[in-house]
Amino acid sequence: MGESDLLGLAERSTVGLSRVPPLENRRPSVAFSDTGATRLGRAITARTSAHPGKSGIHALRDARDAFAARALLAQAAERSLDVQYYIWRKDLTGTLLFESLHAAADRGVRVRLLLDDNNTSGLDTTLAALDSHPNIEVRLFNPFVIRKLRALGYLTDFQRLNRRMHNKSFTADNQATIVGGRNVGDEYFGATHGVLFADLDLLAVGPVVYEVSSAFDRYWASGSSYPAEWLLPPVGPARIDEVASAARQVTQGSAATAYTSALRDSSIVQELVKGTLELEWVSMRVVSDDPAKGLDLAAQKDLVIHQLNRILGEPAKELELVSPYFVPTAAGVVWFTALARRGVEVKVLTNSLEATDVVFVHSGYAKRRKPLLKEGITLYELRRSVADPGSQKPTGGWGSSGASLHAKTFSVDRSRVFIGSFNFDPRSAKLNTEMGFVVESPALAREMDTVFRSRVPADAYEVRSSQGGRLFWVERRRSESFRHDTEPGTSVWRRTWVSLLSALPIEWLL
Repeated sequence: MGESDLLGLAERSTVGLSRVPPLENRRPSVAFSDTGATRLGRAITARTSAHPGKSGIHALRDARDAFAARALLAQAAERSLDVQYYIWRKDLTGTLLFESLHAAADRGVRVRLLLDDNNTSGLDTTLAALDSHPNIEVRLFNPFVIRKLRALGYLTDFQRLNRRMHNKSFTADNQATIVGGRNVGDEYFGATHGVLFADLDLLAVGPVVYEVSSAFDRYWASGSSYPAEWLLPPVGPARIDEVASAARQVTQGSAATAYTSALRDSSIVQELVKGTLELEWVSMRVVSDDPAKGLDLAAQKDLVIHQLNRILGEPAKELELVSPYFVPTAAGVVWFTALARRGVEVKVLTNSLEATDVVFVHSGYAKRRKPLLKEGITLYELRRSVADPGSQKPTGGWGSSGASLHAKTFSVDRSRVFIGSFNFDPRSAKLNTEMGFVVESPALAREMDTVFRSRVPADAYEVRSSQGGRLFWVERRRSESFRHDTEPGTSVWRRTWVSLLSALPIEWLL
């Protein structure tokens, strides 16, 4: 056998190993519709009946409240938990929430956990243990068949594996749900001294919850959703007990003890159950990509970007946008330019180069700054700050005091607001699946405008262009302003790397 024959055999073997199994014989399941008699159902029905056709929302701006709300919803659930995430870390908060799902299942709650498989490295044993519980089913979206050397999967099945599920939702008893920008991990919940993300979720009750459950069912039954038991090695019955023991172990340190007090101190879900949680009653809708996007089979009209355009319409006076990964592309620059020339005031907050956690994405944004500024669009870049995870100061979902921006939201004409997982970049538009809420809320929109007028100028650099066309950054500290002629807080090597990346034809991947 010659060298070419050996290479061909190796290639065919690798392709075979990376082939996903057929989807016949999956166990069908849908969200429960008869949950009005649950504790959550009774408490929520009493309030929704006073607001027919409206849904109630409560913004989760504080990172610790966002964690507590999820953990306490899991504790309150009596019938079901439907949970869908892009990232789930095996750290303090991730381990505790795994145990919350396990404990709910032990009480008889049906748990459906749908995770994108791109970030599950190191979780196979935990996921297999959870899946072994009779009341828990785990599914993986666009899974890697080769579990250890995942890069081989990308080499042999790139078109499929390059498409990821970016959705985030946490729904209890089909009565209350949390949707927004946060994944599950310490950096999203203020439990680490490393990078902290400023993020935003909405806790919602009422009719919109049924829309979230319907979207979850579509993803659960999609052509990209694979039962974990078909892909993960089997585990013994004792493994499920290790989920609980892992939760006990991570809570033994002093830092963890201080953090878990969030469960005791937060009153969000207790107030929800008692009917005393402050809610704003609004008209709202779920926008969600057709899950067939994960296989490049979705129609254009069924994509989030087109749904947003239909629901929100064209801004008439003002657009305020928060996106950690802002890559407008040439087509986006044309769109923003058209808005500005019609007199629409456009303001954008994104991460600065010193704050971003994805330099590749920043390269796609950096080369679009000059044409945007030329049209009068205001660009702010969040400064990297050292947020204290022990502080009780809210991190502010609009991005005021986290070390890195992660919230994805925008406001149109101070009346309509989007909050969800969608970034203004090609990956969100064309490759990854996304979801979020469109909320008719002048109150939320006014709050966002207040943030842009007060907190953002104090916590972000404003990017400007000189008469000669050179960029500079204005930093405000109290009553003083400082000018930076290069991207502040960065090294020459980091800036050079961004310049090199900006010249490459990789924008479609960002």
